Amino acid sequence: MSVDKLRISPTKYTPEINLSPDGMIIIRGRSMVSEMTEFFKQTDEWIDKYICNPAEITCVDFHLEYLPTSNIKFYISLLSKIISIQLQNKKLIINWFYDEDDEDILEKGEYISTILNIPFNFIAISVPDTINIQTSFITDFDINSINKN
Repeated sequence: MSVDKLRISPTKYTPEINLSPDGMIIIRGRSMVSEMTEFFKQTDEWIDKYICNPAEITCVDFHLEYLPTSNIKFYISLLSKIISIQLQNKKLIINWFYDEDDEDILEKGEYISTILNIPFNFIAISVPDTINIQTSFITDFDINSINKN
């Protein structure tokens, strides 16, 4: 069973989510939803389908600006499912980007990594780096869109 790309646009309180069957999973922005279950229902359903037939390499990128402790359990649950792809001899990479001055986001990533007993790549970025990452993503996306036409 194959899955289609899924993109959930960000809001003032919810992160942008990009899920691609080629193995790229990106969660970016603020995670300030008090009831995560309903917000992440589509994401959870997509992951359930994806892990049945994952890409050879799955890369999960977190770029969270704000993550309350109450939301951590959802990310643990989500990653618990994704981790199962390793049982299918597939490679999993988890990148946790954080502002170099944001100890709180770093510590929450370290906590999730420890709970799941899986290594994360912790990547400190500065504000100009964030702009470059987003510009690069947009440029790549635009080029890919143009090439398909």
